[in-house]
Amino acid sequence: MADLQDELHTTSELDGLPDPFEARSYTPVSDPDTAPVERARAILAAHPVADGYSGLPWALRHLPWYDLEMGESSVDTDVPRLREGHVGALFWSLHLPEGIVGDRVVGATLEQLDLVNIVVRAHPEGLRLVCTAGQATDARNCGRISVLLGPAGAAALGDCLGILRALYTLGLRVLTLSGVSWASEAGLTRFGEEVVREMNRLGVLADLSGASADTVRRALAVSRSPVLFTRSAARALRPHPANLPDELLAEVGAAKGLCMVPLTPEQTGPSVRDVADHLDHVREVAGPECVGLSGTYDAGTAHPQDLGDASCYPHLIAELLGRGWSEPDIALLTWGNVQRVLRSADFTARAAQQRREPSTAKIAELDG
Repeated sequence: MADLQDELHTTSELDGLPDPFEARSYTPVSDPDTAPVERARAILAAHPVADGYSGLPWALRHLPWYDLEMGESSVDTDVPRLREGHVGALFWSLHLPEGIVGDRVVGATLEQLDLVNIVVRAHPEGLRLVCTAGQATDARNCGRISVLLGPAGAAALGDCLGILRALYTLGLRVLTLSGVSWASEAGLTRFGEEVVREMNRLGVLADLSGASADTVRRALAVSRSPVLFTRSAARALRPHPANLPDELLAEVGAAKGLCMVPLTPEQTGPSVRDVADHLDHVREVAGPECVGLSGTYDAGTAHPQDLGDASCYPHLIAELLGRGWSEPDIALLTWGNVQRVLRSADFTARAAQQRREPSTAKIAELDG
């Protein structure tokens, strides 16, 4: 399979290039006196963070000039801090501010896509645009930080599956199913179900953070690929509307979806310990294969103490180590679970393309 071959492929870019994630395997640290943060850094060197949500594209629109490779104090994220935090991949959000509606949403989303391509091309020594798990691993092996496009808002489609296919061709890999007539508080309509099937056929992942419980349950039933929650924690610990109640967390675990816990006080609390509490809870209810991390940096939100920017992940991993998290479970949390979901979406898409032609469904035909 192509993405598996990508991982095994040896490229000349490796020759003489320093690799910030140079450890290919991890030998457990047995010295009990080793500083927890240093132990966390050792683990992250082998299993870097795949961060589920970065608001950097919109934040950069408001800067007259920036250099992410040298360092940029105006934002929470730049290449030096990503390397210090051992971040190996980020999902770059294409969400738009409230107030952009109607036909403007499609154009503004395309502008965001164009900006991401410009930013990545301007920082070739640090960043690489990728679409698959294999490409992300290859980028890591070449000393680059992977950028994956999405989530975008469902309104970016208008009511046209052709726009979904065009956005996929431009690199989009995650779409948030909320805020539109076909994915609302009432759940998915027939057209909404067709959107999910077409996403499966293409390899676009469904993001259900902020979606209604009815939409979540119907998407879980319809989707043949795992679903994501790019910014959701445990409602049992903090009653934020985007957080998931235990019954939904259990259903997400059964479906092998991925709940990516955000590092924001409003959803998880003001301290590293609070964030770790949510990670503990999601892991316990949904399972260790269904929990991930979402920095939510540069998205206009505050962050817990000691987790102020993208360099701070070792502090969180040190807290989890102190709670008894095993190294394999941390490897799943930081890198492995995102890789699994990306691979599954790719495999599902290949199978679906053998059975199904591109959908020409219209919202008026299915929901009219």
